[in-house]
Amino acid sequence: MRTTRRYGHILFAAIISLSLILTTLAPAFANDLSGKTVTAVTVTGNSTVDIAEITKVIKLQPGDTLTPDKVKQDMQSIYDLGYFFDVVANFTEVPEGAKVIYTVMENPVLNNVVIKGNTKVSTDKIQSLLGVTKGKLLNTKQLNDNARAIERYYHDQGFILAKVTDVAMNSGVLTITINEGNLEGIAIKGNEKTKNYVITREMKLKPGEAFNVKDARRSMQKVYNLGYFEDVNMKLNPGKEPNSVVLETSVIEQKTGMFSIGGGYSKSDGMIGIIELGDNNFRGTGDKVKFHWEFGGEASDRNYEISYTRPWLDAKQTSLGVTFYDMTNEYTDYYNGGDEKSTYDKKREGWEVTLGRPQSEFAQNYITFKHRTDTHVEDVDGPENYSTMPDYLEDNFGLTNSVTLMHVYDSRDNVFNPTEGNRLSLSAEFAGKAFGGEFDFNKYTFESRNYLKVGRSQTVALRGTIGYADGHMPYTGKFSVGGSDTLRGYEDEQFKGNKMLAATAEYRFPVANKVQGVVFTDVGKAWDGEGYKLNDLEASVGVGVRVTTPIGPIRIDYAQGSDGGKTHFGFGGQF
Repeated sequence: MRTTRRYGHILFAAIISLSLILTTLAPAFANDLSGKTVTAVTVTGNSTVDIAEITKVIKLQPGDTLTPDKVKQDMQSIYDLGYFFDVVANFTEVPEGAKVIYTVMENPVLNNVVIKGNTKVSTDKIQSLLGVTKGKLLNTKQLNDNARAIERYYHDQGFILAKVTDVAMNSGVLTITINEGNLEGIAIKGNEKTKNYVITREMKLKPGEAFNVKDARRSMQKVYNLGYFEDVNMKLNPGKEPNSVVLETSVIEQKTGMFSIGGGYSKSDGMIGIIELGDNNFRGTGDKVKFHWEFGGEASDRNYEISYTRPWLDAKQTSLGVTFYDMTNEYTDYYNGGDEKSTYDKKREGWEVTLGRPQSEFAQNYITFKHRTDTHVEDVDGPENYSTMPDYLEDNFGLTNSVTLMHVYDSRDNVFNPTEGNRLSLSAEFAGKAFGGEFDFNKYTFESRNYLKVGRSQTVALRGTIGYADGHMPYTGKFSVGGSDTLRGYEDEQFKGNKMLAATAEYRFPVANKVQGVVFTDVGKAWDGEGYKLNDLEASVGVGVRVTTPIGPIRIDYAQGSDGGKTHFGFGGQF
């Protein structure tokens, strides 16, 4: 007598699930073998699998009482070894009781492996995860476990919809079919001004490719970082095809255009009017335009600055920025102690052209061509009168033609209020008389910004900057430290030189809705001459407030330095 449990041909669903429900052993025990004593337990049918590996999982032993449950448990244990596609239990009645014979049918020997449907993970990687070896007996338990490992690897890479949909064995050839989960389309909602392509071109996800949740998260960050939207949300909707989705992107637009009319007063020019208009999302195309015009007074009737930026010139995301300017403004130079050295009017005119292109997901390269003339117009105030210093004017005012190379790595989660990631930048400006200018110098700057999330909504922000320059550089082109952007508690550009060091640490925390508090310390200075004078660094500590308004962030800082306390007011974030 015998009982048998077949698990199907080796094209089996059993590879996908080794959950085996054995039927009762009614035929085996029809002659009432249940309760008899087991006299022997043997295994037959194995030619490759060592008998010891099989017998070690068999619990039924000679001398035990024969029961259907014990036989079913042994058959399950033998099958769970993974080497067999069928296990049969035979019984022979003897005067002393009953003999139990387990007959196994081994899986075929693996000759080849074929992977289908993979586009995002290499065939070699999938085969390594399968862990099967050609020329050896196929182990379906290992195969099932490793099929799950393939899915876990896909999910770890962000392909959360990926599945192993079919496993088939035919004539020694194992075929694994994978469905990576398709992005069927992208639906944009909520944009009234912004063109759809301005949003979709920022996305790493493309319709027709496998959906990746990490790319979706990064795409949402990039769309938000455009600065055109108050909020960006994404959700997945089922697609028409099996295991496919449609990514629905909802945006809430904010004002990107600006128009302002104001005025100012200059000792030399008297009252002047100011008109400024621009749009960071011009006509919904993502282009940036800005026009600044100052009128009235005596020297300001030609004051203007025009800039235009196109972030996408081609499919490679080549960017173009152009600026033209002709501005006469009042400037103040300081002694190291913060006392006024000279206040004067300076005219700057020229143009700059910047080209950029991504190097990788987070890295960008730029090249800038600058043609700028700085002209001393007249002295206004101060103990030193530059008009009486012809050698000084010749050394520090004139035409600068230069080329600047810049590399930026930026992994910040939010460029407007970062809480994680970092931004590294390295720039090198080369100005030479060979370019037609009057100055010949090299200027190098490295800056590192790092952001660490503390708790749910606090952030520690760190920034360090180092600069070095050599050659004949005009005073206006030197490194400057001091003021709201570098060293709070001191005058704007109080320290200038051909070398500089500056560092800032800020602890940022929420105070109320759209209001953020800041505790900070700044360290830094700029010098002329050789070497960095670390024992001569200036420092300050202070507190500040950041308020988000419809016209952008407003910041107010109070810092205490060696020269006393000073309040700074400005627009935009500190860094």
